[in-house]
Parts: sequence; C-alpha cells; structure tokens
Amino acid sequence: MDLRFDYYIDATPEQVWHVLTTDEGVKSTFFGCTIRSTFQVGDEMAYVGPGKDGDDTVHVYGKILQFEPHHIFSFTEHPGPAYYENHAELQTRVTITLEPIGGCTKLTLIHDHWTEGHPSYANTSNNWSMMLSSIKTYAETGKALDFGY
Repeated sequence: MDLRFDYYIDATPEQVWHVLTTDEGVKSTFFGCTIRSTFQVGDEMAYVGPGKDGDDTVHVYGKILQFEPHHIFSFTEHPGPAYYENHAELQTRVTITLEPIGGCTKLTLIHDHWTEGHPSYANTSNNWSMMLSSIKTYAETGKALDFGY
C-alpha cells in the first residue's frame, strides 16, 4: 500500500528544497543524518548518520531517479545493511514534489513500489510524519522539532 503525505509549508519552494538537500537541513530534520549524493540522475545516494554501526551508519540508500531543483526529488530506497541481511532485495520508491500555492509551498511525498512483505513498512508512516513535521517547522522557523533523540 502506498504512503502519501501532503504538507503546506509557509516558505518558498527554494527554502523547502534547501532543507531537503543541504547537510544543514537534512541533519536537522532527518534524525542527525546527512545525505551523500551528487544529485545526478542515476547516481547513488544514502542517508548516513548515527546508528547501529556508529556515526557512519547507512540508514537508507538507493539511486536518484529524478532531481529537478525546487520541484521534484525521487529516488529508490533500500534499508541500510545494519537493519536487514536482505537489504538489497528490499526496495521502495520515494518521490517528493514541491508546488507553490499562493505564498506557501505544498510538499507531497509518495512512498510506493514496496517489495512484497517489506519489514519497514509499519514504521515508515510514523517516521515520515515526524520528519515531514520537522521539515515544515524548520523551513518556517529555522528550528527543527526536538524528538528527544
């Protein structure tokens, strides 16, 4: 089953894009991770940060499918090797689109193409809600939400 989230953010698409693609923004809103990527279509990407394998734990990795600044960011996603032995077999797709609506930005995230029986599905909805709420707050105020970890 696909996951879909729509958030309306009191910021420009450029400001939201900054949160989604810079080390500063990602680290503040993705549980201390940074994003490692050239942001070129077809290239590898990974969210890396503190976790089971120390400070350089690969939480998720994949390939860039689409990358149009201030508009769309799409990638395949696999859970990091620290989570599942069969991580390479477990795949999904994440697509984030930004659309100006009046003086704000509509962020739509669709997480689909789930491998059958994917063990991360249950936690993903909650995690995206937390991260997207923090992205919204950060873009609007410059401060991320404090989830206590």
